[in-house]
Amino acid sequence: MQRTKTYMARPGEIEPKWWLVDASDKVVGRLASDLAMVLMGKNRPTYTPHIDNGDYVVVINADKVVFTGNKWARKKYAWYTGYTRQRTETAAKRFQRKPELVLREAVRRMLPKNKLAFKTLAKLKIYAGAEHPHQAQMPEPKELGLKD
Repeated sequence: MQRTKTYMARPGEIEPKWWLVDASDKVVGRLASDLAMVLMGKNRPTYTPHIDNGDYVVVINADKVVFTGNKWARKKYAWYTGYTRQRTETAAKRFQRKPELVLREAVRRMLPKNKLAFKTLAKLKIYAGAEHPHQAQMPEPKELGLKD
């Protein structure tokens, strides 16, 4: 009786690619879930859960993302400062202050909660405008966040 062997990737075995994603007029949640899949490497047939074999993603025009419904006013971000209360902020206020932070938080919350997520999130480069400093890596354009 023959047994089939399961392929397990090793660290450094898979060469990561660089992708360029235009976020203009994309819904935050749909785009974030697709970005999380590419960052973890789940779009590849060689996906291994305990190895970081995802790709690098450069997101431009993060200041043009949209929320559906009334989330600009109702969605709240909360964090603890060390003092005796939590700070809260609406999505619209955070978007005015730092637009790329809205998309980064959405992607971070869709990644697994472990040490590998920190390395995975470091491969995400988000820029508010159309310019980015990663021309030397020659990122290929990729369409993400589309409604199926």
